[in-house]
Amino acid sequence: MGSSGAIKPEIKIYLLALAEFHNRRFFIFKNGPYLMFGCAASAQVKTSRETKGEFLSVAMAFCVGLMSAMYLCGGVSGAHLNPAVSLSFCIIGRLSWKKLLPYSISQVLGAYLGSAVAFLLYYDAIMDYNQGKLTVTGPNETASIFVTYPSEYLSLQGSFLDQVIGTATLLLCILPLDEKRNNPAPAGLLPVIVAAVVLGISLSMSSNCGAAINPARDFGPRLFTLTAGWGTEVFTCYNYWFWVPLVAPTLGAIVGTCIYLVFIQWHLPDPEAEPDTRITDILETKPCGMKPVPMEKKGTEGFNRKASKEKEERL
Repeated sequence: MGSSGAIKPEIKIYLLALAEFHNRRFFIFKNGPYLMFGCAASAQVKTSRETKGEFLSVAMAFCVGLMSAMYLCGGVSGAHLNPAVSLSFCIIGRLSWKKLLPYSISQVLGAYLGSAVAFLLYYDAIMDYNQGKLTVTGPNETASIFVTYPSEYLSLQGSFLDQVIGTATLLLCILPLDEKRNNPAPAGLLPVIVAAVVLGISLSMSSNCGAAINPARDFGPRLFTLTAGWGTEVFTCYNYWFWVPLVAPTLGAIVGTCIYLVFIQWHLPDPEAEPDTRITDILETKPCGMKPVPMEKKGTEGFNRKASKEKEERL
């Protein structure tokens, strides 16, 4: 900091990145957003063998957590919570490219910590579920509480396409939300709308491989399960499938952003340009191709004619 007390730009970047990390960390202790809600709900459903919840409750818990996280520190760092979203914002110029790496690292670290606290919260239930064994596959596996895995029927190409489409859909739905030249949503409702979008994707695109659509949401918990006792199988299982929710959402973000730019943003009207047709022009135009007469002029002429007629009658 200089003599004026201003924060240096390079320091400010890491403070903003810390907010992204804090955004995922704070909810853990406040029973707030994203991975704490989502992983805790998943653990509750899994360990209770779906007697205390179901798929819908897990999806809703993730979305409530996402909404809370956005309200918590959206004004500080933007609360992207997703490297794919941060990448998209860099492409369209809403975020500096030099912030992408620290934001992404912070998002992964925050996801790791969120998973860790959810594990501590349900440690006894998880250990009781499979007699103290932490397994990645099998009927009593528990790794899927934290991490996404493909369904048995799914091919590698199918899972990759699934994540590309899901992430592209996410970006296509959220990029227009604050575009003032389009139909922007009220700022205070942005977290609610984004959570609803994620809920829709979760309810319609989760069957194949869990709808991660977020590299940090998958990689952070995967790192946690590696260090918490599940071992290297979390990376080697399903023919090293772990790279799909890392790479495919990144590509999906690029695809979704490019589609938005080419087909939507580049066609929005210039906010400084006058519209071609005004409603007053339509109302003031006379039929049969006659030239429109300004409303002020028409009103004055009518008043003058009426006044002249009354004067002639008096005379």
